Amino acid sequence: MKYRHQYHAGNFADVHKHVCLLEVLAALARKDKGFLFVDTHAGRGAYELHPGDAAHPAEWRAGAARLVAAAPRHAALVRYREVVAAGVHGGSLRYAGSPLLAARQLRPVDRAVFFESQREEAGALRKALDGQPRIRVEAADGFAGLRALLPPPERRGLVLIDPPYEEREDFTRVHEAAADALRRFAGAVLVLWLPLKLRSDFDAWWSRLGRALERPLLASLLWTHPPDSRAALNGSVLAIVNPPYLVEEAMREWLPELRALLGGVGEAVLSANAPH
Repeated sequence: MKYRHQYHAGNFADVHKHVCLLEVLAALARKDKGFLFVDTHAGRGAYELHPGDAAHPAEWRAGAARLVAAAPRHAALVRYREVVAAGVHGGSLRYAGSPLLAARQLRPVDRAVFFESQREEAGALRKALDGQPRIRVEAADGFAGLRALLPPPERRGLVLIDPPYEEREDFTRVHEAAADALRRFAGAVLVLWLPLKLRSDFDAWWSRLGRALERPLLASLLWTHPPDSRAALNGSVLAIVNPPYLVEEAMREWLPELRALLGGVGEAVLSANAPH
């Protein structure tokens, strides 16, 4: 696998994903009891982003940098901006990926396991976390490793599944991993990220997910190009299985504001399989 998230760190899709992740983590932390957080494709944890760096596209300038320069109103966007702004030094940015963002939100009663299949990236993540207690980094395949962790002894859990989608089969693997996770632990909260290219492909994927899981679903869609344009990445999707209380209500407020701040062309919130 050749994928390195350094090339895309802090772009609009990262902003979308991380605003949503922080909101779900905050929702779970409203209860005193601890939970397990699992990131199946964690990356190296932190990314040094510099203006004019010819080795990496400047996607972060149209993503995280816009939030840092803005004055967002919604609490979810303010939370994200505060975390990201702490990494600004001069005109550069040390951008925290999902594992570092989550590690900063976890309480002493919570645990985390981060999977990263590339050993060099996993080693960098261990160094970035600097031996924090109750956090483990595994240099292993996250799809396979997740199975051994569910159900967790805490009986509460959040799983982020966001593979690189270098292969078309990743869309199917995400489906299968979500279904297997729920068979092992029906109460798991799952956050599934996927790229938005053709809207028809997403609609088919979303319909299949609803039929396969039969659990409450919530989807946050954000696109910066029309969903069927020839851009490499038209948009970003976060699908949440078993969404925590009030997450949907908050999302319907912060997503339009985020779209406006990023200069996006559209957004949508979808729900399915709502409990009766």
